[in-house]
Amino acid sequence: MFRRTALAATALLAAGALALSACTASSPGPSESAGEPDPAASVAIRLVLEPGNLDIRETAGAALDQILIDNVYQGLVSRTADQEIVPALASDYEVSPDGLTYSFTVREGVTFHDGQELTPDDVVWSLTQVRDNEAYRDSARLAKVADIAADGQTVTLTLSEPDSTLLWSLTGRAGLILKQDDEIDRQTATNGTGPFVLSDWKQGDSITFERNEQYWGAPAGVAEVVFSYVGENQAALSGALAGDFDVLTGFDANLKEQVEANGDFALVLGDSTDKGTLAFNTTDGPLADVKVRQAIRQAIDKQSIVDALGAGKTQYGPIPSLDPGFEDLADVAPFDPEAARALLAEADAEDLDLTLTIPSAYGTTVSQILVSNLRDVGITLTVNPVEFPAWLNDVYINQDYELSFVLHTEARDFENWANPAYYFTYDNPEVQDLYAQAVASTDEAEAAALLTEAARLVSEDHAADWLYNGASVLAVSTAVTGMPSTNVNERLNLAELAKSEG
Repeated sequence: MFRRTALAATALLAAGALALSACTASSPGPSESAGEPDPAASVAIRLVLEPGNLDIRETAGAALDQILIDNVYQGLVSRTADQEIVPALASDYEVSPDGLTYSFTVREGVTFHDGQELTPDDVVWSLTQVRDNEAYRDSARLAKVADIAADGQTVTLTLSEPDSTLLWSLTGRAGLILKQDDEIDRQTATNGTGPFVLSDWKQGDSITFERNEQYWGAPAGVAEVVFSYVGENQAALSGALAGDFDVLTGFDANLKEQVEANGDFALVLGDSTDKGTLAFNTTDGPLADVKVRQAIRQAIDKQSIVDALGAGKTQYGPIPSLDPGFEDLADVAPFDPEAARALLAEADAEDLDLTLTIPSAYGTTVSQILVSNLRDVGITLTVNPVEFPAWLNDVYINQDYELSFVLHTEARDFENWANPAYYFTYDNPEVQDLYAQAVASTDEAEAAALLTEAARLVSEDHAADWLYNGASVLAVSTAVTGMPSTNVNERLNLAELAKSEG
């Protein structure tokens, strides 16, 4: 029987803290010059994409996960920056050898932000709500959980069949614990158990968290965090140099010299599972032809995109290097404009006009390169920049697009390629079967091998193109320590954040 205790978690969290403060070898870490932490400090963080509302149960978009999970809402388990699963609202847990029984010991003495006590019944209710309500975004992640029951402080999940993704799912939206029958409006208010409390939301401008003085764990190191939403990097840089920001996320690595010029900031790079994904709507039209899709992929110079961004690395398949199942698939669709032109001729599609729908917050770097690369092989690409809520409605929900670009930040999200209803519009029964086998496996190595096989099929079908595997790029004040640097577009756990007196 596998058992993970709080003692083991402490060691993993310590290791995770080292990863959180890691920076580029060429840049000194902000922590090297920081002074004594100020517990009354306020830290101003620039983010790029603002959520349309705060309902983490029903609203899509990584902007919610980024700030709410770990900081406001928590689950029985969480994950460190290096992707280790650790206890959170559970002090420990056990998994039976057959993978069918998961037992969690719920911590005592935990309260929600409104002062109500966390009970095992809240856990049972929260997980049952997610499992049984298809409107909740991650409902399907708990589909194999046949029974959820509490006995004292122990909550037991009994599965109908093994699910190798369950613990990971419980570290995300599917596992968040809410107060039973809470009557708050989750679109505008929150009530979690985390180290920060939502104190203000100025829509279109900023979201403010305050330290939760009743937090069950170690108190947050700062009194306040203000997230300001600034889409343009030069505006964010100007704000930082003027003293308006302490941290810039989603930053441009090409601005390194400017941000570090006066010694108040350091550029910090971290690994990520960010996947710059060029989606193809394959339901009809020219993109239903695999030769056209392959031609588009071989027309795109991915290294030029990475070079233009100043950080990250090339990626040729749906699984990034941090995730199980990764394989370098550069051999599937290498940059080759001549081959692209030949494929378009074979498909009788030599003079194509296509439209790219892209959130305007991403700027123009990627779209300009795509326009140029595709023009070189005879494809005219019209760029349609839209606000992110419009992208969610038109592309994600209604699948009304030809080509679309968005940065998918989620870790271990291969299930989207096994879901024909997802906005990718990709439907391959063999891939779906391989993914199902990986989920059902109780052996990690076997599950990863099955994902590797499935991912190659997705790439060989040219179901999409993966323009780059992004880096987490931040500019961090030398007065700030404990700022996460890994996967910050997906999760931004600020429990270790501190700012020195100054």
